Amino acid sequence: MLNFPTWKKILILTVCGMGFLYALPNFFKEGTFNLGSEWLPGKRMNLGLDLQGGLHLLMDVDVDSVFKQQVENLKSAVRITLRQAKARSSGISISGNSVRFKLLDPSKTEAVRKKLRDRIGNLEYEVDENGSFAIAYSPKFLAEQKDDILSRTVEVIRRRIDATGTLEASIQRQGEKRILVQVPGGDASLKDKFKPAKLTIQKVKKMHLCTDSPRRMRGGTQLMRSDDTDASGQPICYTVEKRVRVGGENIVDAAGTYHENRPAVTFRFDTIGARKFCKASRENVNRQLAIILDKKVISAPVINEPICQGNGVITGRFSIKEAQETALLIRVGALPAGVTFLEERSVGPGLGRDSIEAGKAASIIGFLAVLVFMALVYGRFGLMADIALFINVALLAALLSALQATLTLPGIAGIVLTVGMAVDANVLIFERIREELRSGRTPINAVEAGYSRALVTIIDSNLTTLIAAILLYAFGSGPIQGFAVTLTFGLITSMFTAIMVTRLMVVTWLRSVRPTEMMI
Repeated sequence: MLNFPTWKKILILTVCGMGFLYALPNFFKEGTFNLGSEWLPGKRMNLGLDLQGGLHLLMDVDVDSVFKQQVENLKSAVRITLRQAKARSSGISISGNSVRFKLLDPSKTEAVRKKLRDRIGNLEYEVDENGSFAIAYSPKFLAEQKDDILSRTVEVIRRRIDATGTLEASIQRQGEKRILVQVPGGDASLKDKFKPAKLTIQKVKKMHLCTDSPRRMRGGTQLMRSDDTDASGQPICYTVEKRVRVGGENIVDAAGTYHENRPAVTFRFDTIGARKFCKASRENVNRQLAIILDKKVISAPVINEPICQGNGVITGRFSIKEAQETALLIRVGALPAGVTFLEERSVGPGLGRDSIEAGKAASIIGFLAVLVFMALVYGRFGLMADIALFINVALLAALLSALQATLTLPGIAGIVLTVGMAVDANVLIFERIREELRSGRTPINAVEAGYSRALVTIIDSNLTTLIAAILLYAFGSGPIQGFAVTLTFGLITSMFTAIMVTRLMVVTWLRSVRPTEMMI
């Protein structure tokens, strides 16, 4: 235990030196300390929402509207299936989450059931002897769909926020259909990033004034509003086919730019989208195709000739900033479902500054108390432990800075706790050395026996706490995770400083002085 090869000494000193270098940027203003390399320090600790202020949003995901659309799609699929099976029905209706119809010829019941099963999976059937059907998606399928919608919504929101350059946004699912978003340093303008941004291209059946809109729509059509007006300023609406010719999922890139001296959004399709758009434009020469964003017609150009280059342009009544924002939303993908804001809270930086100052005061008081205690109780060895404590705090700050882990208010509490735990291993070792000295061992033998016999206890105690910290991070959220992060890093650095750094200082002193008697 007292043998330190040269390579091990160099390694320990290198780790300590790099720790101080990576911790240094936290003592300078942002961007003023940078050694000019991505591998060298220049990053400060990333502060959480409760320390630097920011935006707190709790959203409800409109899963029900997606399910409603799926039932509508199921109704359309049933109509097509009946047509293929040459089976007539008395009418197809929607009741809750199920589609109901009655066959005019009950003898075709089994044939229709088989075709539905082949065409649409994951269905549950209620069929009577008279040919009355009630079909719906299975609960298992709907549960899987709900989970998929929420997962995709979280991913799209994360991509949109990341595209703004915002660091360490916390996006978490809560309950069955809620999402919590916390953006340190963010403001209310980020709410614009949560628009559905669902882009579709659909055929225009008729353009008319909104005041002239029909009360009932024909099957397969729907009414869409726009920002366009006629010469008298009356708003214009469009009757469009429900059938989507090309969807936003086929767009691979979009950008806000100028087209014919007007702000516009240019976009580019993937191979499948280009093929679909080419076909749609070829079939609708001299007709209008509506470009619809979030159920509003942005543009409805007349197709003069087939467009097969795979590119498109959206022009409308928006500024260049709005065009760029729209392009960003289209580029990162549409939300699978709409969201409703249940809670919105902005945390001011003033509260964060107060929290930081309170955390600093607690940390300094705790740090000084530990330093004094160790020096008084263990003398020379206590001073060595105090030096190791300084190194421990530097290494902890270095890890938080290098890994860009988020420091929260509970994280500061974790640092204060770590300060006490950092010397715990040294206390165990020093007390063991005291026992060995009382039993009559020489100083060198006592130190070696103390470190050897206390090592297992130190590793066991720290590992059990480390497991608890990892579980807190894995199953906790928000403040709990912030506490778990600093506790985990603190345990790692404290074990390193106690087992390696303090032992190196003790061994170096023993080798140079070689005392025959020792008090501790």
